[in-house]
Amino acid sequence: MTDLFNNERDATTNLLPKEGTVNYYGKVFSKAEADFYYHHLLEHVFWENDQAVIFGKLIITKRKVAWYGEKPFEYTYSNITKTALPWTKALLALKQKAEELSGETFNSCLLNLYHNGNEGMAWHSDAEKDLKKNGAIASLSFGAERKFAFKHKEDKTIISLNLEHGSLLMMKGTTQTHWLHRLPPTKKAFIPRINLTFRTIVEA
Repeated sequence: MTDLFNNERDATTNLLPKEGTVNYYGKVFSKAEADFYYHHLLEHVFWENDQAVIFGKLIITKRKVAWYGEKPFEYTYSNITKTALPWTKALLALKQKAEELSGETFNSCLLNLYHNGNEGMAWHSDAEKDLKKNGAIASLSFGAERKFAFKHKEDKTIISLNLEHGSLLMMKGTTQTHWLHRLPPTKKAFIPRINLTFRTIVEA
């Protein structure tokens, strides 16, 4: 397992050793900006408990989610279909920041709210049929600093790093094809964490 916690950050460095591209930009907002967006998103995003259908059974998570986009895009994952809400002013500003830094463009955003360190996300890849194949995904983090990990689907290599308050992570190329990622639970995080993943939906 490769541990990237204390390495110097260079946004041009690919954190993956093969078959995909992940760039970590570190903190891209001042503390004041990051604090503002953290509190604004907590209060003004239309949060709902996430749902999943597993083996025919409806599961409702403690983690909350929200789905926004430039159109009422439908996005299906875990056998549940969501319809995008219209962009807010704050989300458009955050999208613009991610686009300017990455050189990519996005038309939608899935937000996750983890209330404490007990809430996380299991190993998965973001390769649903609604998403642009090999499209870039920009991940902005606000609130609690959390460990984030990648695992190669074949050789099981694991790459880990900390996602800081106000930071940007980019996943590009064939990352979703060859790698899984997760947010492991932790007893260290006591305040909530908000994660925004800007994506590109392809209409049928």
